[in-house]
This record gives sequence, C-alpha cells and structure tokens, in this order.
Amino acid sequence: MPTGAKTDLPAQERADELIPARDRTVPAAGGGRRLWDRAPYLLAAGLFVAYAVVSVCRYRRLESLSWDLGIFEQAVRSYAHFQVPVADLKGPGANILGDHFSPVTALLAPAYRLFPSPLTLLVAQALLIAVSVVPVTRAATRLLGRVSGLAVGVAYGLSWGIQRAVDFDFHEICFAVPLIAFSLEALLRQRWRASLLWALPLVLVKEDLGVTLAALAVVVAIRCRRSDPKVMPYALGVAAFGAIAALVTLTMIIPAFNSVGSYDYWDKVGEAGPTAGALDGTGTKLRTLLWLLLPTTGLLALRSPLLLIALPTLGWRFLSADDHYWGTDWHYSAVLMPVVLLALVDAVDTFRRSEKPWLRTYADRVPAYAAVAALALTTSLPLAGVTEAATYKKSEQVVAVEKMLDRIPDGATVEANIGPISRLTSRARVFWTGAARPVVPDYFALDVRSGWTKDPVAYANGLHPGTRYVAEDTAYGYVLLRKD
Repeated sequence: MPTGAKTDLPAQERADELIPARDRTVPAAGGGRRLWDRAPYLLAAGLFVAYAVVSVCRYRRLESLSWDLGIFEQAVRSYAHFQVPVADLKGPGANILGDHFSPVTALLAPAYRLFPSPLTLLVAQALLIAVSVVPVTRAATRLLGRVSGLAVGVAYGLSWGIQRAVDFDFHEICFAVPLIAFSLEALLRQRWRASLLWALPLVLVKEDLGVTLAALAVVVAIRCRRSDPKVMPYALGVAAFGAIAALVTLTMIIPAFNSVGSYDYWDKVGEAGPTAGALDGTGTKLRTLLWLLLPTTGLLALRSPLLLIALPTLGWRFLSADDHYWGTDWHYSAVLMPVVLLALVDAVDTFRRSEKPWLRTYADRVPAYAAVAALALTTSLPLAGVTEAATYKKSEQVVAVEKMLDRIPDGATVEANIGPISRLTSRARVFWTGAARPVVPDYFALDVRSGWTKDPVAYANGLHPGTRYVAEDTAYGYVLLRKD
C-alpha cells in the first residue's frame, strides 16, 4: 500500500486497526456480521426478560418492600386520571411533587391507564433499565471492538448496582439510567450537543440530578475545548442551568407543593451541619467505592474524566447522616453504573495507546475481567433467582393472604403497614399507619408476622378513638379489620 493510503480507508476500518486481533476475528459478512451488529439489542432484550422476571416474581411472592412501589403507583394513578399526583401514603392528600420532584413519572400514565397494576411500573422499570444496555454496549463496541464491547455490555447489565435497583421497588431513577447512558454514548462519539440534549431531562427525574447534569456538561466542556471550542459556551450554559435548576427545585418548587412549605430531606444531613455525615461510616463508604471501581473497572475508571459525573451522587450520599445512603443496598447506585462502565471504556481506549506494554495488556483484558466478575457476583445477586424454581412459585400462604385482601371492596379506604400496601393501591385509597390520620378508614390491613402488636384490634381502635374495628379475617400473620 502506498504511503499515506491509510487515510483513504473508511473510519471504521482505521479504528479496527487499533483493536486487538482477537476482537476482530469475527465473521466479516453475512449472518455473522448482522448478529454482531444486533448484539447490543439482543443483550438488552435478554436482560429485560431477566429483570422483569425478578421484579414480577418477587411481587407475586408477596416479597416486595411495597412502600415506594405503593407511593409511585398512587402518583401515576392520579396522573392517569388527569389529577394532581397525590400519594396518600405520604399523608392524606399529599402532593408527591412536594416530596421529590419527579414529574417524569407522568410518562407512565398512558400505560397505567391501560394496565392499572403495580406490575406495570415494575415492567416499565425493567424495560427502561434494559434499554440503557444498548448505548453502553454500542459505545464500548465502537471504541474497543465487538468482543470487548459485548463484555462491557454484560458487565454493565449484570452489575450489582443495576441488579439492586431491579430488585428494589419501583423508583424514578429508572428514567435517569438510560438518559445518562445515551448522553455518555454521544459524548464518547464527540456528539457534544446530542450529549447535552440527552442529559437535559434529568432535571425532571429527581431534584438532585440537576447537579449531575451540571457535572456532565462540565465534562463535555473539558472534552470539546480543543476539537470543537464553539460548543463550550453551550456546555457551560447547560452546567449553569443544571446547578440553578437543582437550587430552584430544592428551595422553591418542592416547598411550593409541600404541605409545610419546606424540603423534607434537609434533616438527612444531620443537625450538626452538612459535613457531619462525612465523618461517619468511613469503612462502609470505602467499601462502596471499592465495589464501584474494582469489580466493574479494575480501577481504570479513575483515569477517565467521565468519573467526575459520579461525584454529585456520591457527594450527597456520603455527606448525609443517614447510613442507608452509604452502602451498596437499594437503588442508589444504579445511576452510577453507566458512568463507571463508560469511564472504563474511555480509559481502556486511552491506555491501548500507552507506551507501556504491561498497561496496554492490562487495559485490553479488563473488559473481559469485568464481565467475568459480574457473572461470578451474580450467583449471590438477585438475577440468580432466574435459574431457581422457587422464584416462580406462589406459596399457599400468599394465595391465602391475597384471598383475604380481596375481601376489601374496590374504592374503599384502607390503612395499612408496609406488607399489604402495593396489593391495594391500584383499587383502593390506601394510607400508611405511620402518617397523620384525619381520615377514618373503612379497613385496616396489617402485617403482624413480626409480633410488633399482640392485639391488632386494640391498636386500630387506639389510632382512631371513638371508632370500633372488628376482625374480618386473618391469614398467615396478616390481619384484616373492618370498621363496625
């Protein structure tokens, strides 16, 4: 080939020359190439099924935590009937926008109107998270090659943060995960404006994500300053918008919808000040950081500026005095997963050009290591249930509890504790036993399996003096009381 002829090669072929041979030894034409091209979508489809199975079967077994699922169902149910998004579980008549600012959940209203069930929210969550697998796998494939790209997709789709979110009740962050993934895919393709546009809706997902938007826009400004400096003013403008949107939402919008005119979660930072929580739980926080960076990226993500996008979420979690935010449980790490995995992709793409052979070799192998680590860890994570027969079985105890709850007529008012909530919110007006109680309910549905009360009737009568409740039915530690 004459000198300089390489510049006439298609961009993809020039990029392929930077990819190790084993990543390029795939079928080059026909059905094989088409299969590889569809790999991100096939992987996402398979993971969607797995996510949905875990969520739906957990609900069928009456093992959902029920609280957040019930709250979001009440809000989406209100949207579906063109009403103010009231979540009575937060207090009778409470507007959910005065708790967390998540108007994006209104997008679920049409589906919920057709299928009014908490399962609609769980399946939607599984779908949204599975969709995020596509941009992560495509971005990795484009920069690292097909085999390594698919390995990153597997590592992401099976990552512990994603699995914890799928196993948890529905939460609004399921909208943020694909938005961040698509935004970072565009960023890695140097499509700066597309990256910013994908990230802008984050301000409608949750109040803290405006700061994440600002961090992402700053990274765009850093990356485009040489190749496309004309985009920098737009990126910095979006960064300012994200920060201002978060401030306005926290100090003005949420208080405007809140019954007491404030943001209920300021006390999470502790009475001693906003840095008090930072001094507590150091061991737990360090373990969380290691879980974020070691099995998922082999610490390589530390060399990518994309990791800056994780700082706002880690910041509010680690500064909080509430220890629930510090660890690896629940759904709090899901929005970090596309960040750390695509930071890995960015770092590997850089290190493959390193002058140090050992670093090139290590970077070349980390995607495969991350996929193997994710597969190994899955044996102790929620998706392992997909292979267990018990996952798909509904016990006779659950059937009996469902039969008992079916005795509550549609449209009734019910006061319940955590267990029965999400089995009732689609057809009754449900209140939490721990909230203010200006409404005298028609029924009480209580899970008393732990023995927290020995006399449910006396407990209910004590909550509403002057009202008499009688036992309607019991089933395996659940109690149904009716107003007499």
